Amino acid sequence: MRRKLLFIGDREGIHPVVATVIIVAVSIAIAIAVALWATGLVGTFTRYEKLEITAIYYDGTDVQVIVNNTGSTDVTITDVFVNGIPDNSKVSSPTLPFTVAVGGGQQITISGPPSSITSGSWQSGITYEVTVHTASGKDYPKSVVIP
Repeated sequence: MRRKLLFIGDREGIHPVVATVIIVAVSIAIAIAVALWATGLVGTFTRYEKLEITAIYYDGTDVQVIVNNTGSTDVTITDVFVNGIPDNSKVSSPTLPFTVAVGGGQQITISGPPSSITSGSWQSGITYEVTVHTASGKDYPKSVVIP
């Protein structure tokens, strides 16, 4: 005895061509979704920090440091070192920590070296190394000679 299968009307299923079209369409939709996901993932991992000190000079009372963010992610500056010694109380503007946006720049004013160096005031003829330290742990050093 042959069992009768449950079919709609007299049809016994979908045509193989229609089934192939459906499978191809679903495969393309999944491939597009995976490609978009992978592109977003790669974009997240290829961002990098690059801060450049474009100028550093003594203006007669303070040392001015001009930094530009030429990387692909925002940079947060957490510390400024003078000759390897951190003293954020000498950074008069802007208040640390601060963020430099992608493509942006910032001028940092340092009113003097740490008190343990040359009594806390800039000394003529001395070379000071100013290092900008970021939240990601990178250091960007530059030297300035006080005239």
